[in-house]
Amino acid sequence: MKSAYALLRKMRQGFAAALAVTALAACSSVPGHAPVASQDAHPNGESLSLTALYQTDTYEARGVPPTRWLSDGSGYTILEQAEQGSGHDLVRYHPRTQQRTVLISAKELTPEGANAPLDIADYHWSNAGDKLLIFTNTKRSWRTHTLGDYWVFDLQQRELTQLGTFADPSTLQFAKFDPAAERVAYVMQNNIYVERLRDGKITQLTHDGSDTIVNGTFDWVNEEEFFLRDGFRWSPDGTEIAYWQLDTSGTPIFTMINNTDALYPTLKTFPYPKVGETNAAMRIGVIPADGGDTTWMKVPGDPRQHYLVRMQWAGNSEQLFIQQLTRSQAVNRAFLANADTGNVAEVIRETTESWAEYVDDVTFLADGESFTWLSERSGYRHIYRVDRDSGRLTAITRGNWDVVEVLQINEAQGWVYFIASPETPLERYLFRASLDGSSKLERLTPAQAGTHSYQLSADADYAVHTYSSVTQMPQVDMISLPDHRRIRMIKNNAEAQTAFNELARGSFEFFQVTAQDGLELDGFLMKPVNFDPNKDYPILFYVYGEPWGQTVSNSWGGERFLWHTYLTQQGYIVASIDNRGTKSPRGFDWRRSIYKNLGVVTVRDQHDALQAMLDRWSFIDEDRVGIWGHSGGGSQTLNALFRYPEAYDVGLALAPVPDLTLYDTIYQERYSGLLPEAAERYRETSAITHAENLQGDLLLVHGTGDDNVHFQGTERLVNELIKHGKQFEFFAYPNRTHGIREGEGTTLHLRTMMTDFLREHLPAGAR
Repeated sequence: MKSAYALLRKMRQGFAAALAVTALAACSSVPGHAPVASQDAHPNGESLSLTALYQTDTYEARGVPPTRWLSDGSGYTILEQAEQGSGHDLVRYHPRTQQRTVLISAKELTPEGANAPLDIADYHWSNAGDKLLIFTNTKRSWRTHTLGDYWVFDLQQRELTQLGTFADPSTLQFAKFDPAAERVAYVMQNNIYVERLRDGKITQLTHDGSDTIVNGTFDWVNEEEFFLRDGFRWSPDGTEIAYWQLDTSGTPIFTMINNTDALYPTLKTFPYPKVGETNAAMRIGVIPADGGDTTWMKVPGDPRQHYLVRMQWAGNSEQLFIQQLTRSQAVNRAFLANADTGNVAEVIRETTESWAEYVDDVTFLADGESFTWLSERSGYRHIYRVDRDSGRLTAITRGNWDVVEVLQINEAQGWVYFIASPETPLERYLFRASLDGSSKLERLTPAQAGTHSYQLSADADYAVHTYSSVTQMPQVDMISLPDHRRIRMIKNNAEAQTAFNELARGSFEFFQVTAQDGLELDGFLMKPVNFDPNKDYPILFYVYGEPWGQTVSNSWGGERFLWHTYLTQQGYIVASIDNRGTKSPRGFDWRRSIYKNLGVVTVRDQHDALQAMLDRWSFIDEDRVGIWGHSGGGSQTLNALFRYPEAYDVGLALAPVPDLTLYDTIYQERYSGLLPEAAERYRETSAITHAENLQGDLLLVHGTGDDNVHFQGTERLVNELIKHGKQFEFFAYPNRTHGIREGEGTTLHLRTMMTDFLREHLPAGAR
């Protein structure tokens, strides 16, 4: 079919070359969509090998150890290699002078009788900065390392003390000082404990924790999809603790088998609600910090048909602020709850026909008379100030652009600091706006194209600033604000950057193409080294395509970008398109347009982009088109191959969700609807439904230990492909989880397999 259109397309390309809009045309959905600079080719550099990429640290951009600002403004602290011996010293830098002071030496961080200092995974200061809470010896609970041991270092007494010595190693979670730093609360085996620091007295607050009753933490699905992990909060006066309790009885149990680590297989079981199944019941209570009965908040609605997604103290020790989503997630209701009686009153509501967003970091102002809120009700995500009593909203930010992230509400200064990029969704910058609603807006990041993130000091006079771009590895420096002046470079990754700069590279450019309904889509294109525009080259698309990822951005792409760079050295064009629905700051309609249409509209955009690119650029070989992706990108890869078999010759699908009914309730029901009414949409949007259409070459890869996207779905797809007589290549990584990273040599093995598959089925080089 392709060859029948080849001559016609070549003729169209001649006209398109003269009439095409520039690659950086204005975007209709984001007014003022500014161009992003392309990167010139560097054809005469060094060759990159997979061995050098995956078995050395030559190109590894390292981050910095945990960095914390001290609340008194005296500086920030960071872990640095000890001046003597092993381990790390905890060092303070003065924000203005950058005077360096070792606050706690590695020797002092060595427990009595131990041969080495604590290996610090994270740490937190008390409010007064006189005590340090240390997290170490960590291990995974579900998908993140929230289990471990906790120690306290007292800077006045110069003493290091372990907490929870009655517990087994690596079983404590979420330890937190009370406001006065006299006690620490933590979770152990689904119960909450409080330990007094002066004498080590331990009070167990909850006693009903079990395999099904979860206090102060969460089950798998809430941790993964709502980022709910730490499940309790000290009251501002330190007298009470508010906490979540989950009842997972009734939630179906998922079982995973481990065939490799023992003589006989072992099983791992945990509650995992798939689409349409029973969720855990959630409730929130308040308990005295010295023990006693829990007062449960009387939030309305069936606790198994609603989610309590956020909870915090409402600027005082009398009330809680609780956000509740319906199971469909179309409605987010926020309540004020009386901590003594449990009575609640609704204060604000967000209602959509798709899904509503919950709000992180609500800040109460003017002694609790108002609070900050994020809403998309204008068509874009903006910051509002809400009157607590009347619910009246005052806009703090306005315009046809999105607030990406709120960093700090500084009531004393009258500013809110946030990340946004009004001119292009491909970048990120620091702004501040006046809290009084006067629409005063300042961009603090200088004109340095790329992606900027910040960790602000308490007074917002200083920040730890991280910057990267497509060809710039992350740099971390300390700056002053609002002038954004660099005071000290903390990490520049100079050696790795130099190594990358010396690599042979083709040109890189951002561009836009138009979907069939006129919507502009962002993309990037990486040309081969020694590119000849008069020849044809194979093209490989990288896709994610779902609401939790943006693949086209002016930021450092890490290992994946380096592998793509390697492919360009082999003679491939590499490209990516952000279809509608991706996590790009392009407004409410952009993000919600894929509701109940994942796998349909998403890959239609991908296919539209491919056709537009073939019309624009004659050097793309339409008979050598590949696509690959991981997780949601694996799902979209399958959909592209199955729905547009005439367009895509090769697909590499890693850890996909071929049948959407097999994924968890929170994520999939948010974007695909509830059963049974959405049953037809689940069938139509699942790749497995269209597997019989496969014509191209497929590599299917999954880890058998994937507790997120279960191996089960890939096995079902394998059976469906077999049923229809479709040949494909399949590789299962034993006991690897969703990232397919565990085990020595795994990443090198995976990328080598992918590279070899491309070489065989999508031959590289110019023709």
